[in-house]
Amino acid sequence: MKRAIEEVRKDFPLLRRYPDMAYLDNAATTQKPASVLRAVTAFYEESNANPLRGLYSLSQKATDVYEEAREAVRAFIGARSAEEIIFTRNASESLNLAAYTCCTRLREGDEIALTVTEHHSNLLPWQQLAARRGASLRWIECDGEGRVTEAALRAALTPRTRIVAMTQMSNVLGSVNDIPTFAEIAHAQGALFICDGAQSVPHMPVDVQTLGVDMLAFSGHKMLAPMGIGVLYGRRELLEDLPPFLYGGEMIEYVTREDATWAELPHKFEAGTVNAADAAGLKAAIDYYREIGFENIVKREEALGRLAFETLREIPGVTILGAQNAADHHGIYAFTLEGVHPHDIAEILSADGVCVRAGHHCAQVLMQKLHVPASARVSLAFYNTEEEIERLGRSLATVRRRMGYTR
Repeated sequence: MKRAIEEVRKDFPLLRRYPDMAYLDNAATTQKPASVLRAVTAFYEESNANPLRGLYSLSQKATDVYEEAREAVRAFIGARSAEEIIFTRNASESLNLAAYTCCTRLREGDEIALTVTEHHSNLLPWQQLAARRGASLRWIECDGEGRVTEAALRAALTPRTRIVAMTQMSNVLGSVNDIPTFAEIAHAQGALFICDGAQSVPHMPVDVQTLGVDMLAFSGHKMLAPMGIGVLYGRRELLEDLPPFLYGGEMIEYVTREDATWAELPHKFEAGTVNAADAAGLKAAIDYYREIGFENIVKREEALGRLAFETLREIPGVTILGAQNAADHHGIYAFTLEGVHPHDIAEILSADGVCVRAGHHCAQVLMQKLHVPASARVSLAFYNTEEEIERLGRSLATVRRRMGYTR
C-alpha cells in the first residue's frame, strides 16, 4: 500500500468508531470511506432535484452527477459506452432484470446452464424463469474443492442450451472461474453468458471486454459504496433487443391510449426516480479504489489471505472448505469446527469483538454438494489488519473449550 494501513483505516468512520471490533464479513458488505458518505450528503445538500426531467439548472446539475457516476462505472469495468451501464438497487435486482428480459430468448424445451456454486441471486431468477417458460436447468458440477472445469461446462451444454449463468468468484469458497474461456465456449454453443460479479468486481480488476460476457451484475455496497445501488452491464446490441423490466416514468419515449414506445438506452431499464445520491456514492467509491490502486489492493488482500489461511489451518478441529491453498480463496474462507455449530462459532467470536458470517451463505445447492449444511465464513478487505486476523485465531482456538469440550 502507498499509505500505511493505519492511515487508510482512518478514512472509515465506522472503523474509527469501533476500534476494538475486527470486521471480517466483507463478502456480505464493506465499510464505507468518509469520501463516499460525503458524496451522498453533498448530492442532497447541493444537487437535490429529480435528474433527467427538469430544464432548470438544479435538475441539470443532478443529471450531471448521475451521468458522471455512470461514466465512472463504464470506465471502471471497461464497457464500450455508458449506455451499456444500467443502474439497479443491487446485484440481485440486476440478475432478476437479466432473467426477466432474457425470457424472450427462451422457448419450451430450452435449457439454462448454472453452476452448483451459485449464490441464490444467480440461481433463483433462472430457476423461476425456466419454470415459467417450460425450460429446464442443466447443472455444471464442481469438484470436491469447488472448482468448475472446462470439461464440466462442456458436459452440461447441449444444442438446447440458450443461457449460461455463472459467478466469477464464489461467495463461499473464493474460487475464481475462468470466465473468458467459459464465455467463449458458451457463445460457440449459441448461448448467452451472464456473469455474477458481486464478489469479483470489488477484489480484482474486471474488464467486460476481456471477459467476453453478455451481461455482468454487481453491487455497490460490496465495494465501499452505499447500499441501494447496483449495476447491470449489458452488451448494447443485446440490451436494445430486450424488453423493459419495469414500466413507468422516464423509461418511455411516447405513450398513447393504446401503446407506448421505449426510451433509448440506458433509460429504457431505469423506470421512475433514480437513486442519484447513491450513484454519486458509487462514483466516490470508484475514485477511492483508484486512489488506493487496485494493484495495491490485490497485493494487500493476498498477504492477509495467506495469514488468515494459515491461522485457520493451525487451529485443531477446523476444516477449511474448498481449495487447500490460500491463493485459490481470494480472501474468502468458509470453515467448520468439529462438534460446534457455525452459529455458535459466530456468537462466541462476536463476544470477543470478531465479526464473521455463519449459515449457508445463500448458496444451499453448493452446501448440499459439499455435504455441509452450514459453515462459518471469514472474508477480508484491504483495510483489515494482521492483528485482526490474529485476534480471530486466538478467539477461535478457545471456542471448543468454551463449548465444553475437554480437548
